[in-house]
Formats: sequence, structure tokens, C-alpha cells
Amino acid sequence: MGPEIQEHREKKEKEMLPQKWTPPCGSKCTNKYSALTQIPWRVFCKKGCDTDVGTWEECLGECDEKCYKDPVFKDHQWSAYIDRSPGADSYSVECFRACVTGCGYKFDISKEEVERVHPKRPPKPCIEKKQPPPQVEQMPTAEDMVSNSA
Repeated sequence: MGPEIQEHREKKEKEMLPQKWTPPCGSKCTNKYSALTQIPWRVFCKKGCDTDVGTWEECLGECDEKCYKDPVFKDHQWSAYIDRSPGADSYSVECFRACVTGCGYKFDISKEEVERVHPKRPPKPCIEKKQPPPQVEQMPTAEDMVSNSA
């Protein structure tokens, strides 16, 4: 095989590498969220990249919808926890941040502007957790003690 053919083959192989198959926006998400523990955020970043909307503002609205859930029952904010709960508040926040990052890549928005974006959804309502009453430790009585006399 001549050097020209070998060079042509190597060039074709480089063109076929998977990096070339991934859109540039998705590649940026993969690079930013590369750790195994960040896979969910990589997915939401790519959802921001892959959205069908045509503007930055519409993309942000989609991130709000994906990461923050509406109540199931109208006028009952607490019902957002029923079967469509996104989980912990921190999960919704991280989801939103990742999605907005993807939108930023898609629409070529500066990192500074992306970091200034906040969700338009109000925080989840506080649910009061009742603390159990403190347990009072009682001192053993003489009857409770075992006699050690010989």
C-alpha cells in the first residue's frame, strides 16, 4: 500500500471518530459534566442544547418546565409533591443550572450571563417537620439494680 493510500485511510479514520458524530453543543456538555456522578446534569445540559425553540428566552422557559414541577391539583401548591415531584430542592436547582448551561452553549451566550439566570418558579412551600419530644433518661432505682454482694 502506497503512502498516499495510507494517508487517505488515516484521514478517513479520523473523520469517523465519535467526537465528529456529536454536535458541538452536546460535546461541550459532555466536557463540562464529565464525571460519572454528573451524568444527570450532563443529560439536562444536552436537553438545553437539543431544544427546538428559537430563542434564548424560550429555552430558559423550557428549563423551568423540565426542572420545576407544577402542582397536580389546581390551587394546591403542596400537590407538586404528588407523583411528579422532581425530588429535593437541590436537584431542581442543579437540573436548572445544567439545562441553562446547555441553552447558553446552543445560543452562544456568555458564561457570565448564563450564571446570572435564576429560575422563574417560586421555591417549594416549606413543610414543617415536627421534631419528636426529647427523651428523658431516667435514673435506675434501687430495685432496678442487681445486687453484687457475695
